[in-house]
This record gives sequence, C-alpha cells and structure tokens, in this order.
Amino acid sequence: MAAPFLAMPKMLTELSTDPDSGLMGFRFSMSADGPVLIQYWNSREKLYAYASAPSAEHRPAWSAFNRRARMAAGAVGIWHETFQVERAETMYVGMPRIGLARATEVIPVAQRSDRARARMADGSTPPSQV
Repeated sequence: MAAPFLAMPKMLTELSTDPDSGLMGFRFSMSADGPVLIQYWNSREKLYAYASAPSAEHRPAWSAFNRRARMAAGAVGIWHETFQVERAETMYVGMPRIGLARATEVIPVAQRSDRARARMADGSTPPSQV
C-alpha cells in the first residue's frame, strides 16, 4: 500500500511553501522498522487545523488511507505521536544541524562555564545550543 507513503511529499511541499502553515521543519530517515518522518510544528492548533482542512492535501490522503486500510487490514501502519514541549535544550557538539536546531535556530553557548542546569533554571534557554 504505497499510496500513503507517496502522498507525504505533496503534503510536505504544501506545508513547506506556506510560511503560515505552522510546520517549522521535518526530517525523513529510514530505520530498521521502516521510514520515519519527524515534523516540528509551532502550534498544536495549526497541526490540527491542517489535518482537518478539506482543501489541504492531508484530508484526501487520510480518507484514501482509511478506505484502503479497511480493504487490506495490516498492509500499512501509521505511528503518530504529538508532544507539546514548553521548554527544551538541545546540544550539538561537532555535528551538523539536525532535529530542533534544523527547525529553529542555533545560539552558541556564551562561555565554557555555562551549564545546562543554570540555563534551564532561569528560563532563558534558547531552542538549541552549540
């Protein structure tokens, strides 16, 4: 059942070309369990609005998936998790930008003596640290 997999590039293109969509970035990779797509959204409300918008690419793809899934149960699966993160710190040392840094911004640690515990305690934690 390749149709759901083939529908995803259309959705990502639609979202990526609309600066107001709420999609901040995404990462596609292959794992031992199959394809993995991680998306970063700036609000849960925009994610839900896109998922249910009748004029967006997602709605017809979701309907087609459900129709096909009823005819061939277990032929394809979708794993979906949504997390609402209020504050996070990501550290990158000697690595290219991936994950949150790719979807947001990178702010260098100001001093060698900066410690994550202090940054998280005072609320000034930027999205990503290098």
